Amino acid sequence: MSVATSAELDFDLAAPFLYDLVQPDRPLWSPTQLRDLTRALALEHAGQLRPLLRYTEPQRWWTRLALTRGVEVWLLSWLPGQGTKPHDHGGAAGSFTVLTGEVVEEHRYPGAPVGTRSLRVGEGLGFGGDRAHIVRNGSPRPAATVHAYSPPLLPTREYASLEEVV
Repeated sequence: MSVATSAELDFDLAAPFLYDLVQPDRPLWSPTQLRDLTRALALEHAGQLRPLLRYTEPQRWWTRLALTRGVEVWLLSWLPGQGTKPHDHGGAAGSFTVLTGEVVEEHRYPGAPVGTRSLRVGEGLGFGGDRAHIVRNGSPRPAATVHAYSPPLLPTREYASLEEVV
């Protein structure tokens, strides 16, 4: 196994388990691979991630855990009522898995109806780059999620509503 240089790999959290899971030589990740990554982090490494969490108002809190040329990984927290505006991920595939609590996601692929689902601890999903969504904490308890996107660093696009996604 080769050691990545700092030009190839940026870990905002220096943790050995991240080096094993986030493969610096993989250029792009599929939605399934991203889902497997966020699920492994949320289920197998919850003990290492929970102490990092912060809950802030009025805006939700987040921190980047890792960035390689093929993937970026984030940890987000959600107080009750906090959520996103309708957005996509600029063509990047993505995934998120619930670490603590519960979140609600409304989502839409171009030309499809808007769907809604609730996700609880350990539940997650992977999605393609043409998907837009809203994520929010609709429960009375705080929540946290682990997210991953590939390719990394693409700007999100916001919408007035998911109906705009065509």
